Amino acid sequence: MLPKAEKVYGYDQVARILEGEIVAGRLKIGELLPTETDLAEALGVTRPTLREGLRALEVSGLIRRAGAKRLQVATPDPEQVAMTNARALGLTGANFNHLWEIQMELEPFAVGLAAERATEAETQKLFDLVAELAGTLSDDAAVIRHDIAFHGAISRAAANPALVLATAPVGQLLFSATLDLYRTVPAARHRLLQAHREIAAAVAARDGETARLWMQRHIRDFRRGYEIAGFDMNAPIELRRQHTG
Repeated sequence: MLPKAEKVYGYDQVARILEGEIVAGRLKIGELLPTETDLAEALGVTRPTLREGLRALEVSGLIRRAGAKRLQVATPDPEQVAMTNARALGLTGANFNHLWEIQMELEPFAVGLAAERATEAETQKLFDLVAELAGTLSDDAAVIRHDIAFHGAISRAAANPALVLATAPVGQLLFSATLDLYRTVPAARHRLLQAHREIAAAVAARDGETARLWMQRHIRDFRRGYEIAGFDMNAPIELRRQHTG
C-alpha cells in the first residue's frame, strides 16, 4: 500500500513516493501504473496534484507513456542521464585537467575489465567502430562521436553498469572540449585511430595488460594534443551538444 502524500507540496511528495517505490523494486520496470483515479485515491491527493508529480517522473525518465492514457515504469535513457550529469559537471566549472585525471584512472580500469569480460559481439563492435573511424578521419565531429562511442563500448563491455554511468558524463563534456582539437592538430586523429586499433586487438586477445597500457598511452596522447593546440586546460568547459545528423 502506498503511503499518503502530505498536503503541502503534495506533487513533490507524489514524485518522491513513486520514485521510492520504483527504486526499491516494488514497482517493477515495465509495469503499468494504476489509473490516475486509483493513484490519486491511494496517495490521498487530487488528480491535478497527482499529474504534476507524474510529470516530474516523466521528465526524469522513470515513467513513460505506454499508450494514450496509461503510464509505465521505465529506466531513464542513458544518454539523457549522461547529458544531465554532464550539465552538472559543467556547472561546477569542471575543466580539461579535472576530466583528464578521471579518464586516466577510469579508462584503463574499464578496458582491463573489458579484456576479461567482453563478449564476441562486444569485441566485434569495437572492430566495427574502428573501421567506421578509419572511414571518417576527415570529419572532425564524426571522429569525436566515434571516440565517445568507442569508449562507451569499452565501458559496456566491462559489464559494470556503475562504470558506464560514471564515464558517460565525462565523455559528453569532453566532446565539447575537443570540438576544435583535430582541426588544430590534424595528426591527433591518426594517433587516435592507431590507439583504438591496438586497444580493440588487445581486448579481442584477452590481453588486459596491453589494453591498459595502450589506453594509458591514448589518454596521455589526448592531453599532449590539447597542449600542442594551445588550449587552456584550466578553463571551464562549456557543454555543447553533439549533432548526429
